[in-house]
Amino acid sequence: MDFDVRPFEAADADWLVSEHATHYAQAEGFDDSFGPLVRRIVDDFLRAHDETCEAGWIAHHKGQRLGSIFCVRKDNTTAKLRLFYVVSEARGTGVAQALIDQCLGFARAAGYGGLTLWTHESHAAAGRIYMRNGLTRTHTKAVHSFGVDLVEETWQIAF
Repeated sequence: MDFDVRPFEAADADWLVSEHATHYAQAEGFDDSFGPLVRRIVDDFLRAHDETCEAGWIAHHKGQRLGSIFCVRKDNTTAKLRLFYVVSEARGTGVAQALIDQCLGFARAAGYGGLTLWTHESHAAAGRIYMRNGLTRTHTKAVHSFGVDLVEETWQIAF
């Protein structure tokens, strides 16, 4: 599939929130508390991100958005990957890897010493991508979130 990756824009916000909320409700049974969490993350980014060390990207093809990823500041030395998502019809096409490459490259160029992310064990395909790119799962915890039983995961990589 032919696609490009461009910077995230405010006009992408509603799509990103809707896509995350709809997908995870259908695929994993998440309740309606997940969409507001994604909205808060997006709104916080739009309101106060530091362009020198934080960015977001959208993969797209012929006007269709295919996925998203963000790199934000966790602390002075660590970046945090957020809102990594690829629409189902673009999975297996290289979109996910292109987004990961964009995020990791930006984090390194911004001077971070490493990157961390939080996800769920049920996102096994994403876990394989993280592992393939040198991240290590460092923590797991059983929780009840978004109306379902989940296993939270923390992944990390040092640069």
